[in-house]
Amino acid sequence: MTGPRLRRCATCGRALNPREVYYRFKLVLEGEQDVLESAEASEDGEQDALAALVRRLEEGPEDARELEDQVHWERAGVVCGGCRAVAVRMLDESTDSTRSH
Repeated sequence: MTGPRLRRCATCGRALNPREVYYRFKLVLEGEQDVLESAEASEDGEQDALAALVRRLEEGPEDARELEDQVHWERAGVVCGGCRAVAVRMLDESTDSTRSH
């Protein structure tokens, strides 16, 4: 008979004791860009802006995989209590948002 699977914290890498509380997470970052700068723009202006964006993407140096990496990133795993506390503090909306990144 085998015991519980060994889990490691995705952040610090520490092995988690099977009886220790751990926290599952799933983080998805999706990039967005307001392509059409003004909701009041004419329909022709919107089409011109969209055509310019498509042209820029087609002529740009990035390949499709690099573009995908820029707009969608996903990770899931488990973290220990200490790393959970750090992540919650970092992502909490009530913290000072003037900190640099």
